[in-house]
Amino acid sequence: MSEQTLRGCQREVDEWIKTIGVRYFSELTNTAVLMEEVGELARLMARIYGEQSFKDGEETDLGMEMADVLFVLVCLANQTGVDLQESFERAMDKKTKRDRLRHVENPKLKS
Repeated sequence: MSEQTLRGCQREVDEWIKTIGVRYFSELTNTAVLMEEVGELARLMARIYGEQSFKDGEETDLGMEMADVLFVLVCLANQTGVDLQESFERAMDKKTKRDRLRHVENPKLKS
């Protein structure tokens, strides 16, 4: 499988929705689903990296939980006309300019 761009992910999800998913859920429903998926990711993080223990039969695939979050986020981007590729590039540029020295000069981050 070739490396995917965010734009490519958006196209792939849109095609999946149109051919298999029937239609997008409403933006509000997908926002609720996104929160549910983030909660599942948080639960798994608490069990892997925190003090909680796994229950019998509980899902342990961190990558799948992250991918579920990404899938719903991509759905929302498609529904609202957001180009995630362009938005991510702008966000990285903003963070780079804003934080160029901020983290390097933060005494809390020095070893």
